[in-house]
Amino acid sequence: MADNKMEPVQQVVESLSAVVIRFVGDSGDGMQLTGTQFTDTSAMFGNDVATFPNYPAEIRAPQGSLYGVSGFQVHIGSIEISTPGDDLDLLVAMNPAGLKTNLHAVKAGHTIIVDIDAFTKKNLQKAEYESNPLEDGSLENYRVIEVAMTTMTKEALKDLGLDNKSITRSKNMFALGMVYWMYNREMTHTLNFFEQKFKYKPEIAEANAKVLKAGFYYAETLELIPNAFKIAPSEMPKGTYRIINGNTATAWGFLAAAEKSGLELFLGSYPITPATDILHELVKHKNFGVKAFQAEDEIAGVTSSIGASFAGDLAITTTSGPGLALKGEAIGLALMTELPLVIVNVQRGGPSTGLPTKTEQSDLLQAMYGRNGESPVIVIAASTPSDCFDYAYIAAKLTLEHMTPVILLTDGYIANGSEPWRIKSINEMPDIKTNVVTIKSETWHPYDRDNETLSRNWAIPGTPGLEHRVGGLEKDKITGNVSYVPDNHEYMTNIRAEKVKRVENYIPELKSEYNEEGDLLVIGWGGTYGSLHSAVRSLDNEGYKIGHAHFYYLNPFPKNTAEVLSKFKKIVVCELNKGQLTTVLKGRHPEFEYVQYNKVMGLPFSVTDLVEKFKNLIKEN
Repeated sequence: MADNKMEPVQQVVESLSAVVIRFVGDSGDGMQLTGTQFTDTSAMFGNDVATFPNYPAEIRAPQGSLYGVSGFQVHIGSIEISTPGDDLDLLVAMNPAGLKTNLHAVKAGHTIIVDIDAFTKKNLQKAEYESNPLEDGSLENYRVIEVAMTTMTKEALKDLGLDNKSITRSKNMFALGMVYWMYNREMTHTLNFFEQKFKYKPEIAEANAKVLKAGFYYAETLELIPNAFKIAPSEMPKGTYRIINGNTATAWGFLAAAEKSGLELFLGSYPITPATDILHELVKHKNFGVKAFQAEDEIAGVTSSIGASFAGDLAITTTSGPGLALKGEAIGLALMTELPLVIVNVQRGGPSTGLPTKTEQSDLLQAMYGRNGESPVIVIAASTPSDCFDYAYIAAKLTLEHMTPVILLTDGYIANGSEPWRIKSINEMPDIKTNVVTIKSETWHPYDRDNETLSRNWAIPGTPGLEHRVGGLEKDKITGNVSYVPDNHEYMTNIRAEKVKRVENYIPELKSEYNEEGDLLVIGWGGTYGSLHSAVRSLDNEGYKIGHAHFYYLNPFPKNTAEVLSKFKKIVVCELNKGQLTTVLKGRHPEFEYVQYNKVMGLPFSVTDLVEKFKNLIKEN
């Protein structure tokens, strides 16, 4: 391999405020585990963190292929971290394909660690390299550290008697050990992790521990690593924290809502990427009264949840875009019967099967309008991995208190990404009132409504005297019996729409961060929050009159939406789609002009690109 021609330097410790690291390799190289361990260790040290796992849709893509690269990016810092970062300070590439597909993201002059054992002629051909990048001078602008990781892993484990496959699978820990040394991380957490994960396979735990230490001490001897970096702990509000991803937070939010409402939780779901982990998480909590049903298809998943709701449970169903399409008719049934139901849509790239493991925001219009007839439902969206907990709880509260379906939108970016979350007490959560009736009065009817919310009462089957009909046919506005009377249908159509509209009286007002008036208002929704927040913060620090209004409530909008929008000279709507929120805004508030900034690449926004776009828009004023 080529000599990197770098002069030996004295080891010193350099303090950094933040660093962005990406681990990449084949889907079998353990990059997700490597990144997760580095993240957890950094979080336990006290750093603020944000992560971005990125992996192929295939369970095991062809080894060495460009589209088979699996990656894990982590941004750690002593400052506020809102995104997994843009450009990389360190890239760890376990093979040529990983290097080729990720080199563009590395800052000039920064570090790349490669496993030179993987840079064989065959692997170079799979990665479509015409020449070896380690030898042809194409990496001269970077600090390249060539390490024979596979060879040294085998050497470290030669006396353990393991088979070759088990030995080579441990090489990711060699890379992790090196990165631990570079950034002054302790190995303790990961060593304890090995003991717990492999407590019934002590030889595997020992192998991983030996390789981790081998990588750590090898990095200590390298003259090609001129600095050991230190990132101080960040200042966060006091409390007990844990690292949590969006899917886990969503599951826990529903657990909290069930506890607060006094109802049992039912999940009827069909596995689909990237929503399946919500099902996996809730299955673990039968001690909280969770009933989790893995249905045979999407339709069975949602209809079983409707049945559970009819029977008095807090009922949810989880899916992604293709599954939401299949659930459409049943969501209309829940709307018609006016039963509480939460539908979680963890969005991914589409249409059809699309990009199952990549993020996108392309299901908003489907959530708003993707059913037959006049069928409005409440639509809300989470914006970060940790606030998936809050909005799952809010979704449950809204559906139970307003007796109509709620669609909760998250996306693959925040569902799989993770960040620190301050653990909350159930006492901190707002109360949840249900509409359950248990005693028949002389004037009781199944479609009696609350004067404020218009929600109907919830009579549980088997309650004496409260028997009534439900179903998909139109209901009489009082008795609930089937009705084909034209005036009744129009009345019920209007009352169901007005019930959703009145939710605006129970949700927070829209706010503009940083500036409440000025030259440019940046509008976003969902998982774009971190990128937009970071870009607007940067420009605000430079003195620009810019604000950021993020929509968590999409149907209905907050009551003061027009007031917020009116205070800025220009409005830009940023979405990971072709302009779906813009379409809704134009329909509801046509008095404003909207500039669109859209990206449909299966990736989140780049903060750097956003800053440039916003500066240009302000200059145009």
